Amino acid sequence: MILKNRKSITLFAATAVALSLTACSYLQEKTTMTPSAKKPNVVVFYVDDLGYGDLSSYGAKGVKTPNVDALAANGIRFTDAHSSSATCTPSRYSLLTGEYAFRNNAAVLKGDAAMIIKPNKPTLPKMLKKVGYKTAVVGKWHLGLGDGITPIDWNKAIKPGPLEIGFDYSFLLPATGDRVPTVYLENHHVINLDKSDPLYINYDKKIGDRPTGYENPELERQSADHQHNKTLINGIGRIGWMQGGKSAEWKDEDFYTVFTNKANEFIEQNQADPFFLFFSFHDIHVPRLPHDKFKGQSEMGVRGDAIVQMDWITGQVTKQLEKLGLLDNTLIIFTSDNGPVLNDGYDDQAEELLGDHKPAGIYRGGKYSAFEAGTRVPTIVHFPAKVEPGVSDELVSQIDVYASIAELVGVKLDDREAVDSQNYLSALTDASAKGRSVLIEESYTLSIRDGDWKYIRPSNKKAEWVTNDKKIESGLAPVPQLYNLAADPSELTNLAAKNPQKSAQMDAQLQALINKQTR
Repeated sequence: MILKNRKSITLFAATAVALSLTACSYLQEKTTMTPSAKKPNVVVFYVDDLGYGDLSSYGAKGVKTPNVDALAANGIRFTDAHSSSATCTPSRYSLLTGEYAFRNNAAVLKGDAAMIIKPNKPTLPKMLKKVGYKTAVVGKWHLGLGDGITPIDWNKAIKPGPLEIGFDYSFLLPATGDRVPTVYLENHHVINLDKSDPLYINYDKKIGDRPTGYENPELERQSADHQHNKTLINGIGRIGWMQGGKSAEWKDEDFYTVFTNKANEFIEQNQADPFFLFFSFHDIHVPRLPHDKFKGQSEMGVRGDAIVQMDWITGQVTKQLEKLGLLDNTLIIFTSDNGPVLNDGYDDQAEELLGDHKPAGIYRGGKYSAFEAGTRVPTIVHFPAKVEPGVSDELVSQIDVYASIAELVGVKLDDREAVDSQNYLSALTDASAKGRSVLIEESYTLSIRDGDWKYIRPSNKKAEWVTNDKKIESGLAPVPQLYNLAADPSELTNLAAKNPQKSAQMDAQLQALINKQTR
């Protein structure tokens, strides 16, 4: 076409601009309206102390978990998936940093401990924010707060916290349900705090005039060991002493709606953007105080009822995703921070009412333990847009969530970022894909998996409290331990003495991974 005068050129240009704007508007609308054009949402359901055998889809007896089972039926159920550690703080640290916890000496923290993830550390939520994600953590924190230099003042803004390491929003139990302070922390502030009744806590000596479990055992709803029988809140002894803050106290039985509502509000408010929700359950950690709605819903007393409550919460958040049309384009990872424990400080009849149920399935040990039940946990991936239902027997680990999600959203990691995390997105989203061959398992010693072989480093540490109080085999021994899990999944026959060369080779392999400094 030849334009012969200035008027024709002007008319053509105006028409072209109008068509261009119309096309852009249409494409923008198309992008907004088409879920597949939006980066996938990511929801991590992180249950506390849930054992390999604690879901009905993993063979549980005496309790039903239909909502979680539905995720398993429509996703991938993993049979050899692992938390990064056999205790909670280290596992949480590893999940959010992609780094083994021993590199930072991460251990279970007191309720007033400093935050162990420093603000300059690369984290999973920070990585996702680079590509436009809104990020939130709801539930149990237990990674510390504050800088460790200035003692935490619970009556002022508490920093650093989750917001300083990449979360846009946080609503927390500052530590755990069994530790003071027994208050909710929203972003930087304790909520519902009355300035005329300031909040103080102490982990060394009694403060204030509240009754304690050791002084007033007749007031305890559940009797507790000496560690857990300090200040009584809601009739339950806690670790540590608390003074003031009466108006800010939580009620344990309300957790199920408080956390669910906060999570669902975040999802609704951020549905137009890709989002990352780290839903960090208190259930089924002690003290187990499920709401009356769930009492008697299992055959195992309050531990079983807490599992039912956890399942209900999972269902409510999943239904919110479905109601808003987000479920198909949401990667859900459902898993646990470590293996199971029955008696963890409170007498709630978890042992007496166990019946035929096996919290760890066929595996030996549990929470705290170097044996398989310490870190082998139920793990389900649900992602209808990309994942076909199936069962995977491949070795997978929470340490790889960071790098795998980075691959999913198209972020290239720096060399010093998530140094232990590897991209196993294919294994997490395809039941037929290969997983890891080598993996460190962390407890009060270090172990290494190499295919079906497992080696546990010798240790002279004393952990009688695990064996005697928790009634869990610690897995610690002064001699090397070597097991073939294909022939001996319950780790009953130590083959180290008969296979010294294999033991030495795996010990060297473990040391090489410990010494690794970069990706």
